[in-house]
This record gives sequence, structure tokens and C-alpha cells, in this order.
Amino acid sequence: MQSASEQSEAAEHPARPARPEPPDHDYPDHWEADVVLRDGGTARIRPITADDADRLVSFYEQVSDESKYYRFFAPYPRLSAKDVHRFTHHDFVDRVGLAATVGGEFIATVRYDRINERGLPASAPADEAEVAFLVQDAHQGRGVASALLEHIAAVARERDIRRFAAEVLPANTKMIKVFTDAGYTQKRSFEDGSVRLHLDLEPTDRSLAVQRAREQRAEARSVQRLLTPRSVAVVGAGRAAGGVGRTVLRNLLGAGFTGRVYAVNAALAALAGGAGGEGAAAEFDGVPAYPSVGAIGQTVDLAIVAVPAERVPEAVADCGEHGVRGLVVLSAGYAESGAEGRERQRQLVRQARSYGMRIIGPNAFGIINTADVRLNASLAPQMPAAGRIGLFTQSGAIGIALLAGLHRRGAGLSSFISAGNRADVSGNDFLQHWYDDPGTDVVLLYLESIGNPRKFTRLARRTAAVKPVVVVKGARHSGSAPPGHRVPVTRIPHATVSALLRQAGVIRVDTVTELVDAGLLLAAQPLPAGPRVAILGNSESLGLLTYDACLTEGLRPLRPLDLTTAAEPADFRDALAAALADETSDAVVVNAIPWVGENGATEFGDGEVLAASLREAVASAPAPTKPVVVVHVEMGGLAEALAIATSTRPAAQGKGGGGGTGSVTGLRPTGTEAQSSPAAPADPRPATAQAPAGTADTVSTAGTADTVSTTGAVPRATTPTIPAYPAAERAVRALAEAVRYGQWRRQAADPGRVPEYEDIDEAGAAALVERVLGSGEEADPRGVTLDTEQAGELLARYGIAVLPTLPAPTPDAAVAAAGRLGYPVALKTTAPHLRHRPDLGGVRLDLASEEQLRTAYAELTEVLGKPEELQPVVQAMVPRGVDTVVRSAIDPAVGAVLSFGLSGAASELLGDTAHRLVPATDRDVAELVRSLRTAPLLFGWRGSAPVDTPALEEVLLRVSRLVDDHPEVVAVSLEPVVVAPRGLSVLGATVRLAPPAPRTDLGPRSLPSY
Repeated sequence: MQSASEQSEAAEHPARPARPEPPDHDYPDHWEADVVLRDGGTARIRPITADDADRLVSFYEQVSDESKYYRFFAPYPRLSAKDVHRFTHHDFVDRVGLAATVGGEFIATVRYDRINERGLPASAPADEAEVAFLVQDAHQGRGVASALLEHIAAVARERDIRRFAAEVLPANTKMIKVFTDAGYTQKRSFEDGSVRLHLDLEPTDRSLAVQRAREQRAEARSVQRLLTPRSVAVVGAGRAAGGVGRTVLRNLLGAGFTGRVYAVNAALAALAGGAGGEGAAAEFDGVPAYPSVGAIGQTVDLAIVAVPAERVPEAVADCGEHGVRGLVVLSAGYAESGAEGRERQRQLVRQARSYGMRIIGPNAFGIINTADVRLNASLAPQMPAAGRIGLFTQSGAIGIALLAGLHRRGAGLSSFISAGNRADVSGNDFLQHWYDDPGTDVVLLYLESIGNPRKFTRLARRTAAVKPVVVVKGARHSGSAPPGHRVPVTRIPHATVSALLRQAGVIRVDTVTELVDAGLLLAAQPLPAGPRVAILGNSESLGLLTYDACLTEGLRPLRPLDLTTAAEPADFRDALAAALADETSDAVVVNAIPWVGENGATEFGDGEVLAASLREAVASAPAPTKPVVVVHVEMGGLAEALAIATSTRPAAQGKGGGGGTGSVTGLRPTGTEAQSSPAAPADPRPATAQAPAGTADTVSTAGTADTVSTTGAVPRATTPTIPAYPAAERAVRALAEAVRYGQWRRQAADPGRVPEYEDIDEAGAAALVERVLGSGEEADPRGVTLDTEQAGELLARYGIAVLPTLPAPTPDAAVAAAGRLGYPVALKTTAPHLRHRPDLGGVRLDLASEEQLRTAYAELTEVLGKPEELQPVVQAMVPRGVDTVVRSAIDPAVGAVLSFGLSGAASELLGDTAHRLVPATDRDVAELVRSLRTAPLLFGWRGSAPVDTPALEEVLLRVSRLVDDHPEVVAVSLEPVVVAPRGLSVLGATVRLAPPAPRTDLGPRSLPSY
């Protein structure tokens, strides 16, 4: 495809006026970006400069004649010197060129030329430009052109270009599809044998959705490439046993990795006749060892780097130059070690990305994939059992603890990642992968920092809509990010962050133990339909503890059913079956203590018999619609037996087994087999994802022993596992999280809408903001607080009326103000130490006459200070109601936040303030108002009249719209907002403006910059 400004030279079209040499402009380094492409690899996008002449010529020589024809509409075998000059000299305003590079070489280019209405070269205020692409044939199909279009469109908008025009040959269907699939508003016509396209560059809901869908596919694919390599090289494997590299090599082999494994040790160069020597110089643990990745002579998909930090750049270059797709860097000595390490980390990321590689780490513990390739590229000595839980941690120590805890309780994993400093690949990338991974039903995250909170919230909300996301946040109260983590600093309290995460559907827990507790329940059991909980067991006291715990967690427990201490496993089975069939409950908690036998002796060791009976009751239910959890005290073997859906025991007889009905469903691996074979994964319950067809095995339960098919695959459970807990409080807390998450899932199907108000004057508000703050480079970077008149004018543009306030520096001025407003009036002080503190006596209400006003004025000045200190004002009285506070502020970490609470010291001391992310929907603000502990005051508490909550919700929505429409509005405070039985009154308002920070979540796709 070509631009019209090139046709005269490329295809001998009529000559056009020559464009003057572009003036010098500063290099726009903020246009540089790393992007993830469709196949999971990365590329660097940057402006083309005069220094790129040789790169451009080399790039063009590698483009096929067909692609050149599509670009220039004519045979164009080589670029002339004049072409090279024109394509490398830009003014970065009216003429811009961008290149996608890998390894420093061009793989694609795009450029635009600003034109006027006749299609001739132009400058501003012309707002249209012709755009043209060229992608090297070897890189077509990787999504390079789509990524370049996003970035060149962002550049054009920055330079006040609003439309792109493109001319494409009809046979160039790939390029036509790039434009038509972008989601922009467009027009299409056929002229002179070519397709003419016009794109409106204003982002639309569809263009943003397209961009985010491409981002998800690309980032998920990049993670998949790391988790499913066909070959792995351990760089830094020592010749002697021990050491990090040799440990990882041993773990790879011990897990049964299905691909090829190589060891790399630079010290072997002498044995191989130099680094370029061919053939393995040695063997480590039966694996061929080479002096370099290049010496392997075979494709390597993943490299595990375990060499000292000072030798990592050499290893990365070796990997990049020989086609390695991804790196896991275990080496320490990076940002966690100080300023020098931070610079070393930046160089590491830049170097790896220049080769199109992604990095896990540095300072990482490693990655594990129990499915597909059975990859244990970590320091974990034992391969976890296969299961349906995806686990991400930012700490190796916490990762070890979580792996051990899940293993002890019989839980299996689909994948595990301990990312260390997460300089490149982060939890966001794995959320992209797990979102549509059919092998993962529950996501567990241990996070010490969130690098891109806006993106994390967006991805977590989308993932939580299809499968649970459970998060425990470390370093909550340290006030700073952990060493090695580059993150924006948040100014809002930890409790607010937690509330916002819950709004996004994240199950937010406080400890690693709670993370495991919730994960076990969600991976094994269906989501509860409501908060009603049936309680049964053989201990009345344990039943009462469970009942109390349910009330504490906001659940609705039914009266506990006491089976007495004489109850046998068959009694538990029958009671559980009845509870599962009872429509008055949504979940069941089973309490179990050792029961008393016929001879009066306490039986401790028959937990497997009880487990079989409980599983039989669950299996006999018509459909698995209720979660079941077990609380056990000193029941030997019960938790372990419930954690698996298979057993070595024959079908039980007599008191425990229900007459040999075949409740045993499979064979449990024992001994060394249990260490090398993954446990049978549980059926996915809360999620929509299912295992790939053909993975389940046929299991027979004929006779008294189980027979497993001999296909070599792992036996799959036909009965779900039942999570067991050693304390009622832990079981109920996990169940309560499942209840709240289930409610969120049901509500997420209808998230509400952002209402449109016809009386909003968005253009007028924008003009006011620009007039007060300034625009572009003229804007005051420190920001400005609007005066009372300006704040009232801005809010009025959004339909929010602020009650007039008149200054009263003297008693006479107060009387004059009351005369203008009309009696009765209120006299208030506005001094900072008294503002919004009626409890300190700075407010006098219902002053019905001049005499009362003068008396109140004298009292205030006598008790609290001089008028110039108090800054008194007069306001008209409004109908009485409940005093509330509406605020919104932009936090650098999480973005714009809408807050609501009741006015007064008591609410502030209790922290009774609710928060929602902007833009808020009608459902959001309804929940916001009702989520306060003091919310009953708004709805007629103790006989008072209910206030006008619809009017209050409308004000909240209007403030949300104001902040969302104008990012320069960095803070709004309406205090107090008096909500009466009919209507409300805004008595005070503060608005602050400042130049907005860049919105990385709305710009073109890019990786975090280094």
C-alpha cells in the first residue's frame, strides 16, 4: 500500500509540490515501546531516525517482490538514495515513521504524512494524514501491523491528527483486514482500481475491546510459550553435584519432562575445542552438556539462567542470538540489592526484549507446569500433583510454603510461578493466561506489589467472571514496595485497596493459610447459591462454634443437627444426604470428632471410613449444587482421605460403608509412585472451563478392589474431593468467601450502566478547566484549587448545585448577607481547624432574625477567636436530613476513586467510608450507599424518616462522570451533602485541578518501560 504523497516517484504519477526539509524536533523517546506480538514474542517499536538508513535498506532487501508491489502499486525492487532519505528524515509532527525491531533490525515500518483536503502535503491545522505499512514477509501473521497501527494512531492523536486515509490494492487482503478489524469508525470506497479507507482515530468501545482482546491473546501466548517448551537448556549447570543450576537440572529430569534437556556450562569450552566446538563436551546426570547455547545446534525454547549476575548478559546474548524464546533467570543481585542492581535489572530487561524474549525473574524461584510437558524448572525438589489450581507468588519462600501446604492437603496444581523481582512477566500476564486456560479453575496469587493496578483490576474482574481469583497481599503496612519491585506508590489506605479489589470480584484474604483454605474449597466444590448454611455433626459444642462463626461472617446458619457422639459413619452419610436434598440450605458444614464404639472406647483411626461415607452421600446427590466442608478434631486419616477421591481401601462393609455400595472410586498411588505420579485432579466446580476432551479415564469399581484402566494416564476422580479444616472458624471463613464470590458472580452478569444526563455540559466544563488550569506546556504542573465561585460553576456544568455561601467578615456583613439570602440562616466558621467540625461549636443554625444573627456572631468570636481567624460565612437554611460526604480523588496507583460516607468525627474515627472505582455504574453507587455500617441512618433507623437515596445516588453518578470525563479534575469534595426526605443540598465544595498523568491503560498496547 502507498500514500498519495509517494505515488509521483513510486509509480510515475503527476508531480506534486515538493515538501520542504523537515525542521529539527526533539526525538520523541516517549513513543518507544516494547510490545507482545500475536505469537508471544516481543518487538520494539520506536521512531525512525536519520541514523536508520542502513537498517532500512537491509530491511527492504528482505521483503518479497509481492509485498513491495502491494506497498508501492508497482514493481519497486530497491530504494533509491532519495527514497532512503525521505523515509528516514521526519519532523515528528507532520511526517512520522515508526519501526518494529527485533535484535536491533527492522521487521516492519509504518509512516504517516499529514495532508489537506485535496490530499496534498500540509501542516496543522490540517487534521488528516495518509498512512502506509510494510511488513517483512517472515514476520507477517505475527500481528506486527496491528500493533504498529495502535501506536501510529496514538502518535497522530498526540499531533492533533484525527483521521487516517489509506489506499490499498484489492488483492492486499491482509492489510485491508488490519484496518477493518481495528474497531475504529471507518468509511470504505473503491477508486481507480484501489480500496480507499478513511479511519476516524477517536477511540471507540469497539476499538478498545479489539485492542484488549489482542493484548490478552498475545500475553497469554507469551506465557504459554514459557510453560510448554519442547526443549530446555539449563545455563549454569555445574559439573559437580549441587548448586542452583545442577539442582534445577535434577528437578527437570525428576519431574519427567517430556521434551529435550540440555546443560550449558561455559567452563566446558576447553573440552569442546572452544565455545564454537560441535558436539557435547560432557554429560551431567545423563544430559548432554555444552559450553554455550549456540554449541547445542538444536532449537532451544526455554533457558533457565543460573549464573552469577555479572555473567548473565553474556548468557542472554548467547540465548537471543540462537533463537531462545524465553528465559527464567534465577540469578540474584539485581534490584533487590540496591541502585547498582536496579540498573543491572534494567539492562537485563532491555537486552532480553531486544531479542524478542520474555523473562521470568530475575531472582526467581522458577516455574512448574504439571500438565502437558511436566515441567519443573524450579528449585522445588518435588513435582506437585496435577490439579486445577494456578498459583503465582512474588516470593520464593512463600512459594515453598504454599507448595508444601497444598501438597499436605492433597491439592493439585495446573501451574506454579514464583517470579521474584517480576521485572518483565508479572501476575497480570498469568491472569491473561489463566483466563481461558481449560486446565485451571482457580487462581491463587500471593502479591507483595502490583505494578499496574489499573490493568490488574481490569484483568482480575474479567477473570473472576469465569473462575475465582484469590489474592493475599503481603507488605500491606510497610509503606513502600519490596526491594526489587518497580511500582507506583499509592496514597490510599490498604482497606480501600482491598475494597476496590473486592469490587472487581477478587476474593481478598489476609493470610497464606486463608489463601490455601479458600483455594481448596473453590477448586473442589460448587459455588453456594446463597448464605444459608446447614450444620450437622456428632459434637454439639463444635456445632455451636460453627453456628457462631457463621453469624460472624454474615452467613445465615440453620439450627445445628446433633447426631450425638454415638453416631456412626452411616449416620453421617444419611444426614449429609438429607441436608444436600433440603432446599432450605445452600451449603453444608459437617463437624466430626472421634466417635464412641460399642464397647465405649473412643475410635480415632477410622477417618477413611467416614470419608468414604461422606463421599458416598455427595455422589448420591442428584446434582452437585451445594458445597460441603468438613471440620474435624483428632480424626486420624480423615483429612487425607477427603483430599482425594480415590482410595486403596476396598468397598467398606458394616458400620462404616453403607453395605458395600462401591463408594470407593479409584486407586491411590502409594510409595514412590505417589511421588512421581500426579494425583487425580478434581472435577472443576465453580468455573466454566472444562478439561480437554479425551483426558478422563475409565475407572471400574467392580468387586472389592478397584481396577484402573491401563492406558497410562492418571485416573480421574468421579467424586469431588471434600475440603477438611481443623477449626470451624477456618472452614466458615472459606465458605463465606465462596458465598460472597458467588453473589458477585451473579451480579456481574448485570453490572449496571453509566447513566446519560442531558443537562451535562461537558464542553463547557472542559473550557472552564482549560481556562483555569491552562493547556499543554502552559498548565501549572503543581495544580490549582478552585475558588468557591469557580468550583460552583464547574459542578453546575454537571448538574450539581452548590448552595451559595456569602462571606461575613463583620457583624454588619453577616446581616447584609442574611438580607440577600433570606432568613432563617446559618452562621459557620470556615477556618481550616474548624471546618466541617460542628462538634467544636463553629456552627449556629436556624437564626431567624437580625438580633439572633448578631448574638450568634458575638458568641462565636468571643469563644473561638477573631473574625479574621474564623473566616465566618452565612448560608441559607436547608431542610434537615442526614449529613453525608461525597469525594473523588485520583490515586497514582489505582486511578480515580469515588468515596462516600456519613459526615462527622464518629464515621471518620471508625473508617466507615465506602469506595468504588470510576466510572461508577448505577449498581455501583447503590451498593456504595448501602455498604456503610451507618447506612441504616439513611433508611429510617429507629423511626426516623428515610432520606432521598435516589437523589444521593444521582449526585454520586454525576461526580463520577465529572472525574471520568475530565482527568484534570484530580480531587472533588462535597461536604456536607445534607440528604433530606425529599431532595438534598450541597453546602460546601472543594475542587482541585492538575495536569493529568498519562493513562497507560487507555493507550496502545505496551510492556512496562525500562
